[in-house]
Formats: sequence, structure tokens, C-alpha cells
Amino acid sequence: MKKLWMPFKFIYSIYALITFVAVMLLVLPFAVIGSFFGRIRGGNIAIWLCMRWADIWFPVIFIFHRTKFEQPHDFKKSFIFVSNHISYLDAAILCKAYRQPLRPLGKSEMAKVPLFGFIYRNAIVTVDRSSAAERAKSVRILKSVISKGISVMVFPEGTFNMTTEPLKEFYDGAFRIAIETGTPVKPVIFLDGYRRMNYHSVFSMTPGRSRIVYLEEIPVEGLTLADTKMLKEKTFQLMKEKLIEHGAAWRKA
Repeated sequence: MKKLWMPFKFIYSIYALITFVAVMLLVLPFAVIGSFFGRIRGGNIAIWLCMRWADIWFPVIFIFHRTKFEQPHDFKKSFIFVSNHISYLDAAILCKAYRQPLRPLGKSEMAKVPLFGFIYRNAIVTVDRSSAAERAKSVRILKSVISKGISVMVFPEGTFNMTTEPLKEFYDGAFRIAIETGTPVKPVIFLDGYRRMNYHSVFSMTPGRSRIVYLEEIPVEGLTLADTKMLKEKTFQLMKEKLIEHGAAWRKA
């Protein structure tokens, strides 16, 4: 049965990639215009365009998104958003997940992708993890963004979780920034990225549901950098418990 399903997945993946580029071409002219408005306003335009791109692309490829809030969410408040990372599709899912001024932290090499790379560079803060100087520069930019009332989104695992555990170990960066800027942490778990496109191949896409869950806010008032590990572990445990509760698919992979 699995072998019979493979040709369909391949054809569907090709269709999804073609429509990905087609919809990207629709928003690209507006992204070019937005780039003339500077890093802050232009970046807000770019992330807004990414949201509109996802609103078109997901229904076209028959992926149906749903957002659940375990507690009321204040869209006017700045957060350090943290999410689990399990799929190439996560970059598109975050455009559906977050509906407020935002700057994700992303890998610098993705900025080299034709067409997509132009929008990517304007919508996110890039980081080259192989360079200490570049990592420090990215942190400075993130802090500057937060000071202007814009939220930040980080995958604290750094790269794909290629285990059957709910999460892999977190980096400290997001939690240090949260404490240093006094910005609360808001975990948001992605439940179906692995089902829709796993990390083994870009030709593993399938239509279906895409669910994300906003978890409770984790305040940082009164914390110092000495509490970074505690904040990181608290966030890790909360996300882990909720991924287990909602049946993270990769735990059975």
C-alpha cells in the first residue's frame, strides 16, 4: 500500500512546488516595492505579504490550517515565540501561525534561493550559526526589532528534530534574549508539519490538516541571565508535554 501511495505523493509534491513558485511570483512585485520602505516598515510589509501568500497557497494545495489558543492571546503584545522544528514546511506554516508584526530567525543559506530568497531576506533575521560574529550580529538585530514592539520567532532546536522524541535539545539564545529584553516567551507547537512533509524529502508532501496550538505565556519578570537554563527547561517541558498530549506523529516514525 505504501508503494502505491508514493507516485501520488511525488505528483502532488511537484504540483505543490509549482504552485509555491506561482503564488510567490504574484507577491514578489509588492515585496520589491516594500523593500524601499526600510528595514522596519519594509520588513513588516514583507511578513504581511508572506501571510497573504500562505493564505492563497495552503487552500490551493489542499492543506487546511487551524489555530487553537489554550489561553487568550494578545496580538498587540510583543513576544519571543518559540516553536518545534520538524519539517521543511515549517517556514510556510509559520506564515499561517503568526498574525502580528514579527521577525522569524532563519538560516542565512535560505536567502540564496531564487525568488523566495529576496522575500526571505526582507521578512526575517538571518543567522549563520557557523560564525560567532554573525550570531552576535543577529542577536543585536533581534533586540532592536523587539525594542520597536515587533515580536520575534525562533526555532530553539536550531534544526530539524530527526529523533522520535517530541523535541531535541534547545539552544539558549531565545531565552537569553527574552530575559535581557523583558519579553515574555510564548510557545506555539506545530502538530502536522511532519505529516504534510517530513524532513527526508521535499517530495514527501501530502494534503490534509495543519494544526498549531498557542500555549500559555511564560513571563520573565524578575529573571536574570542566571535563570536562562531554568526558563529554557520550563519551556521545553511545557512544549514536550503538549506535543505528547496531541500525538506528535514523528514519535512513531
